[in-house]
Amino acid sequence: MVVVPAMVEGAALGVALLPFLRHRWDMYRWDRDHRNDHHPKGSDHHEALTLLLPVWNEAKVIEKKLANLAEQGVEANMVIIDSASTDNTVTLAESWLARHPSAFTSNEVIRMDARKGKTAAVVQALHHIGQHQEGLICMTDADALLERGVLRRMMQWFADPMIGAVGAMPSRKLARQEEKTHREAWEAMRLAESMVDSTPFLEGSCMMWRPSCLAIDDLNAQANADDAQIATSVRCKGWRVVVDPLARFVDVAPTTAAGQRRQKIRRAQGLQRLLLRQRKRAGERNQGMFARIFRRQVHFHVTAPLALTVATTSALLRWVFIALYGWPATFTLANSLHLGFTMLELVCVVLWWRGRAGKNNGPLRLIGQWLSSMELLGRALIASTRGVSLHMWEQHEDVRERMLELEV
Repeated sequence: MVVVPAMVEGAALGVALLPFLRHRWDMYRWDRDHRNDHHPKGSDHHEALTLLLPVWNEAKVIEKKLANLAEQGVEANMVIIDSASTDNTVTLAESWLARHPSAFTSNEVIRMDARKGKTAAVVQALHHIGQHQEGLICMTDADALLERGVLRRMMQWFADPMIGAVGAMPSRKLARQEEKTHREAWEAMRLAESMVDSTPFLEGSCMMWRPSCLAIDDLNAQANADDAQIATSVRCKGWRVVVDPLARFVDVAPTTAAGQRRQKIRRAQGLQRLLLRQRKRAGERNQGMFARIFRRQVHFHVTAPLALTVATTSALLRWVFIALYGWPATFTLANSLHLGFTMLELVCVVLWWRGRAGKNNGPLRLIGQWLSSMELLGRALIASTRGVSLHMWEQHEDVRERMLELEV
Protein backbone atom coordinates (compact mmCIF):
# COMPACT_ATOMS: atom_id res chain seq x y z
CA MET A 1 0.00 0.00 0.00
CA VAL A 2 3.05 2.27 0.37
CA VAL A 3 4.67 1.52 -2.99
CA VAL A 4 1.90 2.84 -5.26
CA PRO A 5 1.57 6.29 -3.60
CA ALA A 6 5.37 6.58 -3.55
CA MET A 7 5.58 5.80 -7.25
CA VAL A 8 2.82 8.31 -8.05
CA GLU A 9 4.58 10.94 -5.91
CA GLY A 10 7.90 10.33 -7.68
CA ALA A 11 6.32 10.50 -11.13
CA ALA A 12 4.45 13.70 -10.29
CA LEU A 13 7.62 15.31 -8.91
CA GLY A 14 9.43 14.37 -12.11
CA VAL A 15 6.68 15.87 -14.26
CA ALA A 16 6.79 19.08 -12.23
CA LEU A 17 10.55 19.52 -12.00
CA LEU A 18 12.27 18.06 -15.07
CA PRO A 19 11.08 20.73 -17.57
CA PHE A 20 12.48 23.40 -15.24
CA LEU A 21 15.87 21.70 -15.28
CA ARG A 22 15.75 21.44 -19.08
CA HIS A 23 14.85 25.10 -19.39
CA ARG A 24 17.69 26.11 -17.05
CA TRP A 25 20.12 24.18 -19.23
CA ASP A 26 18.73 25.83 -22.36
CA MET A 27 18.98 29.24 -20.67
CA TYR A 28 22.67 28.58 -20.04
CA ARG A 29 23.22 27.65 -23.70
CA TRP A 30 21.25 30.63 -25.03
CA ASP A 31 23.14 33.02 -22.79
CA ARG A 32 26.48 31.50 -23.76
CA ASP A 33 25.78 31.59 -27.50
CA HIS A 34 23.90 34.89 -27.87
CA ARG A 35 24.95 37.28 -25.09
CA ASN A 36 27.39 39.19 -27.33
CA ASP A 37 24.64 39.72 -29.92
CA HIS A 38 21.99 40.97 -27.49
CA HIS A 39 22.19 44.72 -27.81
CA PRO A 40 20.28 47.42 -29.75
CA LYS A 41 21.28 47.96 -33.36
CA GLY A 42 20.72 51.71 -33.23
CA SER A 43 22.89 54.38 -31.65
CA ASP A 44 20.98 57.55 -32.57
CA HIS A 45 17.57 56.20 -33.53
CA HIS A 46 14.66 58.60 -33.04
CA GLU A 47 10.93 58.15 -33.49
CA ALA A 48 7.83 59.93 -32.26
CA LEU A 49 7.09 58.70 -28.76
CA THR A 50 3.85 58.58 -26.77
CA LEU A 51 4.06 57.99 -23.02
CA LEU A 52 1.08 56.10 -21.61
CA LEU A 53 0.58 56.45 -17.87
CA PRO A 54 -2.38 54.53 -16.35
CA VAL A 55 -3.27 55.82 -12.87
CA TRP A 56 -5.73 55.17 -10.09
CA ASN A 57 -5.49 57.01 -6.77
CA GLU A 58 -1.83 57.94 -7.27
CA ALA A 59 -1.97 61.36 -5.59
CA LYS A 60 1.01 60.53 -3.39
CA VAL A 61 3.40 59.84 -6.26
CA ILE A 62 1.97 61.37 -9.44
CA GLU A 63 4.05 64.56 -9.33
CA LYS A 64 7.28 62.67 -8.68
CA LYS A 65 6.45 60.29 -11.52
CA LEU A 66 5.80 63.11 -14.02
CA ALA A 67 9.03 64.84 -13.00
CA ASN A 68 10.93 61.59 -13.46
CA LEU A 69 9.57 61.16 -17.00
CA ALA A 70 10.34 64.77 -17.88
CA GLU A 71 13.93 64.28 -16.73
CA GLN A 72 14.40 61.59 -19.41
CA GLY A 73 15.04 64.43 -21.88
CA VAL A 74 13.16 62.77 -24.74
CA GLU A 75 10.49 64.57 -26.74
CA ALA A 76 7.25 62.73 -26.07
CA ASN A 77 3.49 63.12 -25.98
CA MET A 78 1.98 62.35 -22.60
CA VAL A 79 -1.31 60.48 -22.28
CA ILE A 80 -2.62 59.88 -18.77
CA ILE A 81 -5.64 57.63 -18.35
CA ASP A 82 -7.31 57.80 -14.96
CA SER A 83 -9.46 54.90 -13.76
CA ALA A 84 -11.99 57.06 -11.90
CA SER A 85 -9.68 58.01 -9.05
CA THR A 86 -11.40 58.97 -5.81
CA ASP A 87 -8.51 61.20 -4.65
CA ASN A 88 -7.00 64.28 -6.31
CA THR A 89 -4.67 62.43 -8.70
CA VAL A 90 -6.06 64.17 -11.79
CA THR A 91 -6.04 67.62 -10.20
CA LEU A 92 -2.41 67.24 -9.15
CA ALA A 93 -1.41 65.89 -12.58
CA GLU A 94 -3.12 68.70 -14.45
CA SER A 95 -1.63 71.28 -12.10
CA TRP A 96 1.89 69.86 -12.57
CA LEU A 97 1.49 69.79 -16.35
CA ALA A 98 0.27 73.39 -16.33
CA ARG A 99 3.32 74.47 -14.31
CA HIS A 100 5.70 72.61 -16.64
CA PRO A 101 4.34 73.25 -20.15
CA SER A 102 7.63 72.31 -21.84
CA ALA A 103 7.99 68.95 -20.05
CA PHE A 104 6.23 67.10 -22.88
CA THR A 105 5.45 67.88 -26.50
CA SER A 106 1.75 67.56 -25.70
CA ASN A 107 -0.31 66.19 -22.85
CA GLU A 108 -3.79 64.77 -22.43
CA VAL A 109 -5.73 63.35 -19.51
CA ILE A 110 -8.45 60.77 -20.21
CA ARG A 111 -10.98 60.29 -17.42
CA MET A 112 -12.84 57.00 -17.14
CA ASP A 113 -16.36 57.06 -15.75
CA ALA A 114 -15.79 53.99 -13.59
CA ARG A 115 -12.92 51.84 -12.43
CA LYS A 116 -12.68 48.69 -14.54
CA GLY A 117 -9.12 47.50 -13.92
CA LYS A 118 -5.78 48.43 -15.43
CA THR A 119 -6.12 46.36 -18.61
CA ALA A 120 -9.46 47.96 -19.42
CA ALA A 121 -7.87 51.38 -18.94
CA VAL A 122 -4.95 50.45 -21.20
CA VAL A 123 -7.31 49.15 -23.90
CA GLN A 124 -9.33 52.36 -23.84
CA ALA A 125 -6.18 54.48 -24.04
CA LEU A 126 -4.77 52.45 -26.94
CA HIS A 127 -7.98 52.81 -28.91
CA HIS A 128 -7.82 56.54 -28.21
CA ILE A 129 -4.20 56.77 -29.39
CA GLY A 130 -4.91 54.60 -32.44
CA GLN A 131 -3.50 51.26 -33.50
CA HIS A 132 -1.84 52.78 -36.56
CA GLN A 133 -0.27 55.70 -34.73
CA GLU A 134 3.21 56.38 -36.07
CA GLY A 135 6.19 56.01 -33.78
CA LEU A 136 6.32 54.19 -30.46
CA ILE A 137 4.31 53.84 -27.25
CA CYS A 138 5.95 53.50 -23.86
CA MET A 139 3.73 52.39 -21.00
CA THR A 140 4.95 52.95 -17.47
CA ASP A 141 3.43 52.60 -14.01
CA ALA A 142 3.09 55.43 -11.52
CA ASP A 143 4.94 53.49 -8.81
CA ALA A 144 8.14 53.00 -10.85
CA LEU A 145 10.91 55.50 -11.53
CA LEU A 146 13.04 55.26 -14.68
CA GLU A 147 16.79 55.53 -14.49
CA ARG A 148 18.36 58.23 -16.63
CA GLY A 149 18.53 57.53 -20.35
CA VAL A 150 16.16 54.55 -20.27
CA LEU A 151 13.71 55.82 -22.90
CA ARG A 152 16.47 56.77 -25.33
CA ARG A 153 18.19 53.42 -24.74
CA MET A 154 15.00 51.43 -25.38
CA MET A 155 14.25 53.39 -28.53
CA GLN A 156 17.53 52.21 -30.11
CA TRP A 157 16.22 48.64 -30.33
CA PHE A 158 13.64 49.74 -32.92
CA ALA A 159 16.39 50.44 -35.45
CA ASP A 160 15.93 46.69 -36.06
CA PRO A 161 12.67 46.35 -38.04
CA MET A 162 11.99 42.92 -36.49
CA ILE A 163 11.75 44.32 -32.96
CA GLY A 164 8.14 44.84 -31.94
CA ALA A 165 8.44 45.42 -28.20
CA VAL A 166 11.16 46.06 -25.62
CA GLY A 167 10.98 45.88 -21.85
CA ALA A 168 13.10 47.42 -19.12
CA MET A 169 14.20 45.39 -16.10
CA PRO A 170 13.63 46.17 -12.42
CA SER A 171 16.06 47.34 -9.77
CA ARG A 172 13.81 46.54 -6.83
CA LYS A 173 14.51 48.25 -3.54
CA LEU A 174 13.86 47.04 0.02
CA ALA A 175 13.06 43.50 -1.14
CA ARG A 176 13.18 40.50 1.19
CA GLN A 177 15.47 37.60 0.31
CA GLU A 178 12.55 35.63 -1.12
CA GLU A 179 11.71 38.51 -3.46
CA LYS A 180 15.34 38.96 -4.54
CA THR A 181 15.70 35.29 -5.44
CA HIS A 182 12.37 35.34 -7.27
CA ARG A 183 13.33 38.42 -9.27
CA GLU A 184 16.78 37.09 -10.14
CA ALA A 185 15.31 33.86 -11.50
CA TRP A 186 12.67 35.72 -13.53
CA GLU A 187 15.17 38.20 -14.95
CA ALA A 188 17.56 35.43 -16.02
CA MET A 189 14.70 33.57 -17.70
CA ARG A 190 13.33 36.56 -19.61
CA LEU A 191 16.79 37.66 -20.72
CA ALA A 192 17.75 34.20 -22.02
CA GLU A 193 14.43 33.85 -23.86
CA SER A 194 14.98 37.29 -25.41
CA MET A 195 18.41 36.27 -26.66
CA VAL A 196 17.23 33.20 -28.55
CA ASP A 197 13.85 34.56 -29.76
CA SER A 198 11.33 36.37 -27.54
CA THR A 199 9.95 36.39 -24.03
CA PRO A 200 6.17 36.38 -23.52
CA PHE A 201 6.50 38.45 -20.33
CA LEU A 202 7.51 42.10 -19.98
CA GLU A 203 7.19 44.50 -17.05
CA GLY A 204 4.35 47.00 -17.32
CA SER A 205 6.42 49.31 -15.14
CA CYS A 206 8.32 50.25 -18.32
CA MET A 207 7.80 48.71 -21.74
CA MET A 208 7.85 50.13 -25.26
CA TRP A 209 6.27 48.85 -28.47
CA ARG A 210 5.28 49.83 -31.97
CA PRO A 211 1.46 50.31 -32.12
CA SER A 212 1.09 48.62 -35.50
CA CYS A 213 2.67 45.45 -34.05
CA LEU A 214 -0.08 45.02 -31.45
CA ALA A 215 -3.59 43.69 -31.98
CA ILE A 216 -5.54 45.58 -29.33
CA ASP A 217 -8.40 43.06 -29.53
CA ASP A 218 -6.00 40.41 -28.18
CA LEU A 219 -6.13 42.07 -24.77
CA ASN A 220 -8.65 40.71 -22.28
CA ALA A 221 -9.95 43.70 -20.32
CA GLN A 222 -11.32 41.39 -17.61
CA ALA A 223 -7.86 40.02 -16.73
CA ASN A 224 -4.67 41.55 -15.43
CA ALA A 225 -1.09 41.01 -16.71
CA ASP A 226 -1.73 43.59 -19.42
CA ASP A 227 2.02 43.79 -20.01
CA ALA A 228 2.34 40.07 -20.77
CA GLN A 229 -0.80 40.22 -22.90
CA ILE A 230 0.77 42.97 -25.01
CA ALA A 231 4.09 41.13 -25.30
CA THR A 232 2.44 37.87 -26.38
CA SER A 233 0.22 39.62 -28.93
CA VAL A 234 3.20 41.39 -30.49
CA ARG A 235 5.19 38.16 -30.78
CA CYS A 236 2.26 36.20 -32.19
CA LYS A 237 1.99 38.80 -34.97
CA GLY A 238 5.56 38.00 -35.98
CA TRP A 239 7.81 40.53 -34.22
CA ARG A 240 10.42 39.92 -31.55
CA VAL A 241 9.85 40.84 -27.92
CA VAL A 242 13.00 41.39 -25.86
CA VAL A 243 14.22 42.77 -22.55
CA ASP A 244 17.21 45.09 -22.25
CA PRO A 245 19.37 44.36 -19.18
CA LEU A 246 20.82 47.90 -19.31
CA ALA A 247 17.42 49.65 -19.32
CA ARG A 248 16.39 49.82 -15.68
CA PHE A 249 13.54 51.16 -13.61
CA VAL A 250 13.42 51.40 -9.83
CA ASP A 251 10.48 50.24 -7.78
CA VAL A 252 9.80 49.21 -4.21
CA ALA A 253 8.73 45.81 -2.98
CA PRO A 254 5.81 45.55 -0.55
CA THR A 255 7.32 45.70 2.92
CA THR A 256 5.49 42.68 4.34
CA ALA A 257 5.56 39.02 3.38
CA ALA A 258 1.77 39.02 3.07
CA GLY A 259 1.92 42.01 0.72
CA GLN A 260 4.50 40.36 -1.49
CA ARG A 261 2.51 37.14 -1.65
CA ARG A 262 -0.67 39.05 -2.53
CA GLN A 263 1.17 40.79 -5.34
CA LYS A 264 2.59 37.51 -6.70
CA ILE A 265 -0.76 35.67 -6.56
CA ARG A 266 -2.45 38.48 -8.48
CA ARG A 267 0.31 38.46 -11.11
CA ALA A 268 0.27 34.65 -11.28
CA GLN A 269 -3.43 34.52 -12.03
CA GLY A 270 -3.06 37.02 -14.87
CA LEU A 271 -0.23 35.04 -16.43
CA GLN A 272 -2.09 31.73 -16.05
CA ARG A 273 -5.18 33.11 -17.75
CA LEU A 274 -3.07 34.51 -20.59
CA LEU A 275 -1.12 31.28 -21.07
CA LEU A 276 -4.25 29.13 -21.18
CA ARG A 277 -6.05 31.52 -23.52
CA GLN A 278 -3.16 31.81 -25.99
CA ARG A 279 -1.61 28.34 -25.67
CA LYS A 280 -2.83 27.05 -29.05
CA ARG A 281 -1.97 30.17 -31.01
CA ALA A 282 1.41 30.87 -29.41
CA GLY A 283 2.35 27.20 -29.23
CA GLU A 284 1.96 26.51 -32.95
CA ARG A 285 5.04 25.27 -34.77
CA ASN A 286 5.10 28.28 -37.09
CA GLN A 287 6.02 30.40 -34.05
CA GLY A 288 9.47 28.79 -34.07
CA MET A 289 11.50 28.76 -30.85
CA PHE A 290 8.90 30.98 -29.19
CA ALA A 291 6.40 28.10 -29.36
CA ARG A 292 8.71 25.97 -27.21
CA ILE A 293 9.23 28.85 -24.77
CA PHE A 294 5.49 29.48 -24.50
CA ARG A 295 4.62 25.81 -24.01
CA ARG A 296 7.17 25.59 -21.24
CA GLN A 297 5.71 28.65 -19.55
CA VAL A 298 2.31 26.95 -19.63
CA HIS A 299 3.95 24.03 -17.87
CA PHE A 300 5.72 26.22 -15.31
CA HIS A 301 2.60 28.20 -14.39
CA VAL A 302 -0.19 25.63 -14.72
CA THR A 303 0.97 22.03 -15.11
CA ALA A 304 3.78 22.10 -12.53
CA PRO A 305 1.68 23.37 -9.58
CA LEU A 306 -1.00 20.81 -10.45
CA ALA A 307 1.61 18.04 -10.60
CA LEU A 308 3.06 19.15 -7.28
CA THR A 309 -0.44 19.02 -5.80
CA VAL A 310 -0.71 15.41 -6.97
CA ALA A 311 2.69 14.66 -5.40
CA THR A 312 1.65 16.24 -2.10
CA THR A 313 -1.65 14.34 -2.08
CA SER A 314 0.19 11.06 -2.74
CA ALA A 315 2.62 11.79 0.10
CA LEU A 316 -0.25 12.39 2.50
CA LEU A 317 -1.96 9.20 1.32
CA ARG A 318 1.25 7.25 1.93
CA TRP A 319 1.41 8.52 5.50
CA VAL A 320 -2.26 7.60 6.00
CA PHE A 321 -1.40 4.04 4.98
CA ILE A 322 1.54 4.06 7.41
CA ALA A 323 -0.78 5.21 10.21
CA LEU A 324 -3.33 2.51 9.38
CA TYR A 325 -1.06 -0.47 8.68
CA GLY A 326 2.19 0.40 10.44
CA TRP A 327 5.74 0.94 9.26
CA PRO A 328 6.88 -1.37 6.41
CA ALA A 329 9.13 -4.28 7.29
CA THR A 330 12.87 -3.66 7.25
CA PHE A 331 14.82 -4.50 4.08
CA THR A 332 11.73 -4.31 1.87
CA LEU A 333 11.10 -2.11 -1.16
CA ALA A 334 8.26 -0.37 0.67
CA ASN A 335 10.55 0.50 3.59
CA SER A 336 13.28 1.85 1.33
CA LEU A 337 10.84 3.95 -0.68
CA HIS A 338 9.17 5.31 2.42
CA LEU A 339 12.48 6.26 4.07
CA GLY A 340 13.76 7.88 0.90
CA PHE A 341 10.64 9.92 0.29
CA THR A 342 10.42 10.88 3.97
CA MET A 343 13.88 12.44 3.80
CA LEU A 344 13.05 14.18 0.53
CA GLU A 345 9.79 15.56 1.94
CA LEU A 346 11.51 16.80 5.08
CA VAL A 347 14.11 18.71 3.02
CA CYS A 348 11.42 20.15 0.74
CA VAL A 349 9.24 21.32 3.64
CA VAL A 350 12.21 23.05 5.29
CA LEU A 351 13.29 24.74 2.04
CA TRP A 352 9.71 25.79 1.24
CA TRP A 353 9.12 27.21 4.70
CA ARG A 354 12.43 29.08 4.78
CA GLY A 355 11.88 30.33 1.23
CA ARG A 356 8.43 31.75 1.88
CA ALA A 357 9.69 33.28 5.14
CA GLY A 358 12.41 35.18 3.26
CA LYS A 359 15.31 33.12 4.64
CA ASN A 360 18.42 32.40 2.61
CA ASN A 361 18.70 28.73 1.69
CA GLY A 362 22.26 29.12 0.38
CA PRO A 363 23.04 26.90 -2.61
CA LEU A 364 19.51 25.45 -2.42
CA ARG A 365 17.81 28.87 -2.58
CA LEU A 366 16.44 28.24 -6.09
CA ILE A 367 14.69 25.08 -4.89
CA GLY A 368 13.17 26.94 -1.95
CA GLN A 369 12.08 29.75 -4.25
CA TRP A 370 10.59 27.24 -6.71
CA LEU A 371 8.60 25.49 -3.99
CA SER A 372 7.23 28.75 -2.57
CA SER A 373 6.36 29.88 -6.12
CA MET A 374 4.45 26.65 -6.68
CA GLU A 375 2.39 27.42 -3.57
CA LEU A 376 1.45 30.87 -4.91
CA LEU A 377 0.68 29.54 -8.38
CA GLY A 378 -1.52 26.90 -6.80
CA ARG A 379 -3.37 29.55 -4.80
CA ALA A 380 -3.88 31.56 -8.00
CA LEU A 381 -5.36 28.49 -9.70
CA ILE A 382 -7.68 27.96 -6.75
CA ALA A 383 -8.86 31.58 -7.00
CA SER A 384 -9.62 31.11 -10.70
CA THR A 385 -11.42 27.84 -10.04
CA ARG A 386 -13.61 29.63 -7.50
CA GLY A 387 -14.41 32.32 -10.07
CA VAL A 388 -12.44 35.02 -8.23
CA SER A 389 -10.80 37.51 -10.61
CA LEU A 390 -7.92 39.58 -9.26
CA HIS A 391 -7.75 42.08 -12.11
CA MET A 392 -8.78 44.88 -9.75
CA TRP A 393 -6.82 45.18 -6.54
CA GLU A 394 -6.13 47.48 -3.65
CA GLN A 395 -2.86 49.36 -3.81
CA HIS A 396 0.12 48.68 -1.61
CA GLU A 397 0.20 51.94 0.33
CA ASP A 398 3.60 51.12 1.85
CA VAL A 399 5.07 51.00 -1.66
CA ARG A 400 3.89 54.56 -2.39
CA GLU A 401 5.26 55.82 0.91
CA ARG A 402 8.67 54.29 0.28
CA MET A 403 8.74 55.50 -3.33
CA LEU A 404 8.73 59.09 -2.10
CA GLU A 405 12.08 58.39 -0.44
CA LEU A 406 13.74 57.06 -3.60
CA GLU A 407 16.41 58.92 -5.50
CA VAL A 408 17.19 57.83 -9.08
